[in-house]
Amino acid sequence: MSTSSSTARRLAIVGVCVLSLAICCGLAWWQWGRYTSAGGTFQNLGYVLQWPLFGLFPAFMFWRLRRLHQQANAKAETPAAEQSGDVEWGHRPAEVPAPRPAAPAVAGGGDEDAELAAYNRYLAELHARDQEVK
Repeated sequence: MSTSSSTARRLAIVGVCVLSLAICCGLAWWQWGRYTSAGGTFQNLGYVLQWPLFGLFPAFMFWRLRRLHQQANAKAETPAAEQSGDVEWGHRPAEVPAPRPAAPAVAGGGDEDAELAAYNRYLAELHARDQEVK
C-alpha cells in the first residue's frame, strides 16, 4: 500500500472518529436540555452519560484493531521455533479435562422414585389412548 493512500485512509478514520464524537456530544447536550426541562426524566440523564461513550467507541475500535494488527505483525516476524506454545490473543489455550467416568448402573433399579414411575405409567397410558383414537 502506498504511503499517500495509507495517510489518506488514516485521516479518513480520524475524521470519522472526530465527527462521531462531535455528533454524539451534541446529542448528549440535547438530552441534557431535555433532562433539565420540566418534563425531563432520569432516562434523559442516562442518555446524557451514554452518548459520549457511543461517540468514543469508533476511536476505541480503531485503537484496538491497530494494536491487534501490530501484535499479529510482531508474531509473524518471530521465528517459528519461538512460536511453539505461543499465546494467542493474550491467553493460553484452555486445557480440556479428561472425560468423567460414567456412574455405575444400579442393579435392580431400586432407586427409581415411586412418584416418577407412576407419572411414567400415566404418560404411557395417555400415549396408548392417543394411538387408539387415530
